[in-house]
Amino acid sequence: MKSSIIVVSLVAVSALSGAAGALDYKVGALEINNPWSRAVPKGAKVAVGYMKIKNTGTEPDRLVGGSTPVAGRFEIHEMSMDKGVMKMRLLPSGLEIKPGETVELKPSSFHIMMTDLKQPIQRGKPFKASLMFEKAGEVDVDFTVEAVGAMPPAAPAHDAHHH
Repeated sequence: MKSSIIVVSLVAVSALSGAAGALDYKVGALEINNPWSRAVPKGAKVAVGYMKIKNTGTEPDRLVGGSTPVAGRFEIHEMSMDKGVMKMRLLPSGLEIKPGETVELKPSSFHIMMTDLKQPIQRGKPFKASLMFEKAGEVDVDFTVEAVGAMPPAAPAHDAHHH
């Protein structure tokens, strides 16, 4: 009886890890995990993309841009709070990922700004994009689309009040 429970548990774990692995990408020494976006209201012209990027190499690399068929522009931005005022700025030279470090693009922080949307970004309808890195080059990814206002998948509930 115990052995059949272990087998069922292992099958369930591999099924879950297989689903998670489908959202992971590698280019050069960089690992890109869980690219995602939020659905946008009808008529919106801006969407935002998030992900984690880990540099497993010994040299820094930099996310310098990208493209997607769903938007006219694809830019790397940073959002920060300064004395209670939200500030957003374009990072014209991109976002550095130092060796051994993981950079998380997430709400209220670094993110990809996609403007001049050409089609609606709808929950449950993934879209394709290409990320461009200074050294590692280009990698194609699929962004999953969560609900409007969603927080990062598996984020603790207490993070929801940080806007």
